[in-house]
Amino acid sequence: MAADPAMTSQAAVAALVRQEAGGLVGDGDVLDAVRATVDELSGAGVLEPLLRLPGVTDVMVVGADRVWVDRGAGLEETGVRFADDEAVRRLAVRLAASAGRRLDDAAPWADVGLPDGTRLHAVLPPVSGSGTCLSLRVLRRARLDLTDLAAAGALPGAAEHLLRALVARRCAFLVTGGTGTGKTTLLSALLGLVPPAERVLVCEDAAELDPQHPHVVRLLTRPPNVESVGAVTLRDLVRQALRMRPDRLVVGEVRGAEAPRRRVPQAASRRPRRAGRLRPAARPRSPAPG
Repeated sequence: MAADPAMTSQAAVAALVRQEAGGLVGDGDVLDAVRATVDELSGAGVLEPLLRLPGVTDVMVVGADRVWVDRGAGLEETGVRFADDEAVRRLAVRLAASAGRRLDDAAPWADVGLPDGTRLHAVLPPVSGSGTCLSLRVLRRARLDLTDLAAAGALPGAAEHLLRALVARRCAFLVTGGTGTGKTTLLSALLGLVPPAERVLVCEDAAELDPQHPHVVRLLTRPPNVESVGAVTLRDLVRQALRMRPDRLVVGEVRGAEAPRRRVPQAASRRPRRAGRLRPAARPRSPAPG
């Protein structure tokens, strides 16, 4: 079944369960079996119910017997357990493979966006001394605009007016902050203020930004293949984006050692304005010249 995606549909699984049971199981038992089977073959296995919980933003696994979730109030340990570390490893390898990424002893970590938008980071032993580790970031497409953020108290004082002016005047800017502080949400809201006639180019490691804008073009990085060639970096994407007539150029999360020295070159003709997200400890860039 795992080799044939069509066989993992709920209808196909239900038919197989009824066939194997010879009609001796009720609808409730069939439904439970269907959910468990589909989760195991094409979802996140025992983690799938956690990912479906309302408000969950992160699910973290350390080895077979430590699983945490974050529902907006900090990490809380769950009662979910794996049979052994090999079961965690199998899940990590399968999830990475579903996004076309390799995860094995030769490539012991993966950082990838899954088909449903969830962000996966996985590390295998012996790089991880605590067993196979998984971090799943759930992408909630809330699509909050700047007015929503202000109403929720996220923008104190005159911050909303200042941010609107920043976008209207086409300034270059950075959005900085720690993990889970709302960088993506804020930048998406700001990009929603860009006039619809302007073309927005977004360069990211994974598709996370979700602005309410009619003309967004996304470019995504790519890791090297098994021969260690074919990598596409953020720097590569920026070079290509500058040749695609951008009115606004957005660089997603910058996490590398080059962050303090990163400079995005101006386009030769249109001089696109820039935005981006940066983790703390990097120096802000000066605004682009008007």
